[in-house]
Amino acid sequence: MNFFLETLRFIGLLIYLMLESLFLLFIPVRKKNVAGEIVLITGAGSGIGRLMALKFAHLGATLVLWDINQEGNKETARLARKNGTVRVHDYTCDCSKRQEIYRVSDQTVKAFVPAMIASNHGHVVTISSSAGLIGVNGLADYCASKFAAVGFAESLALEMLALGKTGIKSTIVCPYFINTGMFDGCQTKWPLLMPVLDAEYAAEKIVSGILRDQVYVFLPRSMFFLHALKGIIPTKIGVLLGDYLGAFHYMDKFTGRAKKTEDNKSQ
Repeated sequence: MNFFLETLRFIGLLIYLMLESLFLLFIPVRKKNVAGEIVLITGAGSGIGRLMALKFAHLGATLVLWDINQEGNKETARLARKNGTVRVHDYTCDCSKRQEIYRVSDQTVKAFVPAMIASNHGHVVTISSSAGLIGVNGLADYCASKFAAVGFAESLALEMLALGKTGIKSTIVCPYFINTGMFDGCQTKWPLLMPVLDAEYAAEKIVSGILRDQVYVFLPRSMFFLHALKGIIPTKIGVLLGDYLGAFHYMDKFTGRAKKTEDNKSQ
């Protein structure tokens, strides 16, 4: 195809997709039905993982729950069965160890993405963070892992499109601080603009985004604006904005989730 025809095609599709996006601002996308679908949740033993499991249980999904915390994972399974579904399978799994993932996956499905490709059906959900979009003072290691998660998810989604596997969806979740205890002590300078998120609210928004096949779920919505600004404003203005938003001091009073000790285990 020559340059003129290719450019004409691009402009035509660009106009169509912009009009489609404008239309969808006013007409909500219909949520898909996940009843009977297999939903694998890693880190299901507590926090957002548990809350998402309970919401998918209520929707009638078959749950496969992974967590290194066996006790917490079994409690999530019990609550899920009580919350609406009896098809719950819980497995103890350390997702930081490749062989552990292979061992547990043999008890559920042999492979994930290859199986999705074969059936052209599935949904990959990546729980990253707003720290996977913008670097944060005091969180270099955390930001590195979350940037990697976003990059991996975006690349995988594009690979599926290149293969013509349009039935495999991708959702990348990038929330601000959530009050699960993981970031206890962290402070936000302007709570109205950048609030610490309630865990129940965050889980509801994440599940809603998945059901609507939303590619990105940024929480709060102000993250859309800040992420877009990062790519168009000069670096010095970005630093000024970060200072104004308190980004240099988020971690000043960080304590994190309290670690269990032998003393409080016996109490």
